[in-house]
Amino acid sequence: MKRLPVGIQSFENIRTENYYYVDKTQFVKKLVDEGKYYFLSRPRRFGKSLFLDTLRQAFLAKKELFQGLYLENNWDWAIKYPVIYISFGSGVHRSVQELQETENVILKKHEEKYQIQSDFSSIKDRFADIIEKIYQKYGQKVVVLIDEYDKPILDNINKIEIATEIREELKNFYSVLKDADPFLKFVFITGVTKFSKVSLFSGLNNLEDITISPSFAAICGYTQKEFEIVFADRLDGVDLDEVRRWYNGYSWLGEPVYNPFDILLFLRDKIFRPYWFETGTPSFLIKLIIEKRLSVPAFENLELGDEIIESFDVDRIYPESLLFQTGYLTIKEVKKRRAILKYRLGWPNLEVKVSFNNYLLNTFLDLIEKEKNLDRVYEALEKNDIEGLKEAFRAFFASIPHDWYRKTELHHYEGFYASVFYAYFAALGVEVRVEDATSHGRLDMAVLFDGICYLFEFKVVELEGESKALSQLKAKKYHEKYLGRCQKVYLIGVEFSKKERNIVGFEWEEVSS
Repeated sequence: MKRLPVGIQSFENIRTENYYYVDKTQFVKKLVDEGKYYFLSRPRRFGKSLFLDTLRQAFLAKKELFQGLYLENNWDWAIKYPVIYISFGSGVHRSVQELQETENVILKKHEEKYQIQSDFSSIKDRFADIIEKIYQKYGQKVVVLIDEYDKPILDNINKIEIATEIREELKNFYSVLKDADPFLKFVFITGVTKFSKVSLFSGLNNLEDITISPSFAAICGYTQKEFEIVFADRLDGVDLDEVRRWYNGYSWLGEPVYNPFDILLFLRDKIFRPYWFETGTPSFLIKLIIEKRLSVPAFENLELGDEIIESFDVDRIYPESLLFQTGYLTIKEVKKRRAILKYRLGWPNLEVKVSFNNYLLNTFLDLIEKEKNLDRVYEALEKNDIEGLKEAFRAFFASIPHDWYRKTELHHYEGFYASVFYAYFAALGVEVRVEDATSHGRLDMAVLFDGICYLFEFKVVELEGESKALSQLKAKKYHEKYLGRCQKVYLIGVEFSKKERNIVGFEWEEVSS
């Protein structure tokens, strides 16, 4: 059995090199046996392109590439199907014109490959004509595989007008598949986001979305079993629990999986780093979070309905949807309330939680100042120096430029202040619990570090009047849940002022049984 190397894009190349491969070919058989039109959404760097190439080589009857894999003895290798393989992954499309140029290049390559000539000038009619003529020439139905179907739109997600124009062009392009049904054997479309069928796949009502399907949850990514068995000879001295904590946890209603990109680079370097996170930055998401004034601590335990979690469009962007579809949040639990499904989302793993919050802090301060403050907070935790914590956070709020407050107006938003505290602790990788339920109510935040528990209550004085944060902590007896679990328990009441844009009250005391 061969393993997937870093940087290999072609399934064919994998089989000709001395590498190991995590066998996902049983999904190829399952897909073809059970349907015809499929859609799959997965975050970037998750093996979507590799799986699409696996499909391509199977339909092209390249049996020699599947030796020792499930599909070798579970596929009809006597039939070779013509394949139209489309990818919008390369480059950036900055306009409809650039997208049309790419579409024309793709179609021309397939005309040359199959030695046919279309008589139509429009992209849509030409695409339809190519499918029909390939079918007529080879006497076999055509397989259409589309990778990164949404990337041209995402390239312009912060330019709504251009993104909308590109969406309409792609909608026109994909509409060909509906009327081409008599000539099609199989269609598989994949990308990062999930646009509604109405907005992008109008008329393709039989397109089956397998994004959130227990049967296909592990179609991309490595399960724990696959990781430990296939890479067994490279795991000597590796702390498997720590690897799981750092990189496992992506879930689509089935067994949680690892991102392959993380695992391959970790096994190469044996250093815990945010490999996947560093391949892209969530700047647009951070901007949306600030604009929508979302509470970042809520991402620990975010509950959404299926209509929001599964929908996306350029003129109706929900940050929560994007956070899930792009891989920054994942499904932790699903509940059914009457006829409505509710999904509980959270961070998939330590890599994402630490890196995302670290990146969020970059929005407020330059890197050097942020790193200094992170060090101050961590040192205060190490020394159990609560006054040091207070000074570190006061310094942070004081250092945010006045112009930033003027542009965002976030100092009027109560959740902003708690979000900053949360982001610092989360970016340090310490255990943080938010809205922790007790018999007396919900605690704002608990930070657990080296056996010591810090319990926080946050108030904005302009909103709460004379109500004292520490007094509420004591009155609610939130600490009772933590007594016996921690060597020490501290109650910390933090009060903010919108006018001062800083901490104006910071009281604390230690409690005991």
